[in-house]
Amino acid sequence: MLLLALDTATPAVTVALHDGSAVVAASSQVDARRHGELLLPSVDRVLADAGLRLDAVTGIVVGVGPGPYTGLRVGLMTADTFGLALGVPVHGVCTLDGLAHASGIEEGPFVVATDARRKEVYWARYADPRTRLTEPAVDRPAEIAEDVAGLPAVGAGALLYPDTFPDARGPEHVSAAALASLAAERLAKGEELLEPRPLYLRRPDAQVPKNYKVVTPK
Repeated sequence: MLLLALDTATPAVTVALHDGSAVVAASSQVDARRHGELLLPSVDRVLADAGLRLDAVTGIVVGVGPGPYTGLRVGLMTADTFGLALGVPVHGVCTLDGLAHASGIEEGPFVVATDARRKEVYWARYADPRTRLTEPAVDRPAEIAEDVAGLPAVGAGALLYPDTFPDARGPEHVSAAALASLAAERLAKGEELLEPRPLYLRRPDAQVPKNYKVVTPK
C-alpha cells in the first residue's frame, strides 16, 4: 500500500504519503489564497522526499470537507485526476475526522470546529478520535453554545471564538498525515471510506447577480 493523501478544505495545503504502516513523507503550508498554486509542487516535493515516483501510488486519499467551495474543489479535482491517470481508487475522508484523529485527545466527548468564514464554523461532536457522533454542520458559534458547553474543542474555528469554546486547542488545521493514517487504519479493517465528493454544506460565495439581465436576439 502507498497512499497519497491531500487536503485543501482549510487554509492549509497539505500532502502526505503513507505506506500502510507509517507516514513516509509530508508537507503542509498555510495559505488560504494559493491552494491551486501550491498543491502540485507539494505533491512533487513529498514524492521527492520519499524517493518515489507518482506511479508507485496505489490509492488516493482526499479530504472532502466541509470547507469553502473554492479551496475544497482544488483538492478534490486533483485527487480525481490522479485517480483516473493512475487507475487507482480515490477515497474520501471527512476533514473534521482528520483533525479529530490528530487531536491528541484520548477520550471524549469533544468537538472539532474549523473556520467557515461569515462568522460561522464547520463543526461536529466526537466520542473519541475515531468516532464521530454527529453529522458535520455549519452554524454561528453562539447558536451551538449549549451543544458544546464544557467540551474541549479542536481547530481554528474553536480558537477564533473563545466565548463559545473556552477550552480550545490545536491543531488549527488538518494535516494530510493524519488523514492518511486514519484512512490506512480504516482500510486495513476492511471499512468503506467516503466517496470523494465535497461536503459544502452551503451555497458558494460566487453567485449569479439577482438583477442579471438576459439579452436574447429579436
